[in-house]
Amino acid sequence: MGDGRRGKVTSPSKRPTARYVTRRRGRRAVTSRRRSMAGSGRRPEHRGPPELFYDEAEARKYTQNSRVVEIQSQMSERAVELLGLPEDRPCLLLDVGCGSGLSGDYISEEGHYWIGMDISPAMLDVAVEREVEGDLLLADVGHGIPFRPGMFDGCISISAVQWLCNADKKSHSPPKRLYRFFSTLYTALARGSRAVLQLYPENSEQLELITAQAMRAGFTGGMVVDYPNSAKAKKFFLCLFVGTSGTLPKGLGTECANEELHQAKFTNERTRFRNVKGKSVKKSRDWILEKKERRRRQGKEVRPDTKYTGRKRRPHF
Repeated sequence: MGDGRRGKVTSPSKRPTARYVTRRRGRRAVTSRRRSMAGSGRRPEHRGPPELFYDEAEARKYTQNSRVVEIQSQMSERAVELLGLPEDRPCLLLDVGCGSGLSGDYISEEGHYWIGMDISPAMLDVAVEREVEGDLLLADVGHGIPFRPGMFDGCISISAVQWLCNADKKSHSPPKRLYRFFSTLYTALARGSRAVLQLYPENSEQLELITAQAMRAGFTGGMVVDYPNSAKAKKFFLCLFVGTSGTLPKGLGTECANEELHQAKFTNERTRFRNVKGKSVKKSRDWILEKKERRRRQGKEVRPDTKYTGRKRRPHF
């Protein structure tokens, strides 16, 4: 656990770093398991627990790779923007999955204070070396948020919440860990504040699991999707309200007439998924329009869009 002092982290004894041997196969040098896994295309959370996946090498990449730094900074800026913080005073924010402190850097630039939580000792070591301005805490958010009630004016999280959907141990239950996280987060936030959690959902079932546990913990709000028709720029932000229901912000790049397709709202009613339950995302109108637009950019001949595009047809007898 963290010792509560700025820029310092108390971590448990580090496990010995596994050694990987490079072997030659013909003309190629094939590295060991780590490099093969990195190129396997699997999601990071499927390769192992976060405290092992984010080792020293992976932690260094987050501060040395300019593209990673740029993406993290952009998502952090967007998350803080969605918080809707007051401009006349500094706020205290919680950064869940703070990593090497890239998101915290933007919070500091905006004149706010922050406390970061992360499960990876290697990530927090890099944050200490970078002399970030926030306080750091080594902890598993699946065990809950260990702060007093109403302490924070807001919370952000970049690419961390989806890790709670995996069971890395026999004792792990994703629904219970998610509920423990959301219920304690709700308590730690001041009434009227927000939590903005950027995540990469694996599928619609995982997204429903996350939002269901957030609603069960007392949050209201919904999903804000930026650039929903873009394969690369598309980003999911779970915007949660504490105490009172606010107006859900609009996603970037949603200039179409029916924005409700891109912003999934939910309340304390269990029927909030009635409009999407049972439908296949792959065969939805949005998916068809996006595929047709992609084929047009490739120079292929595509039928024009009409009001019948993507419409469900009656079954034939």
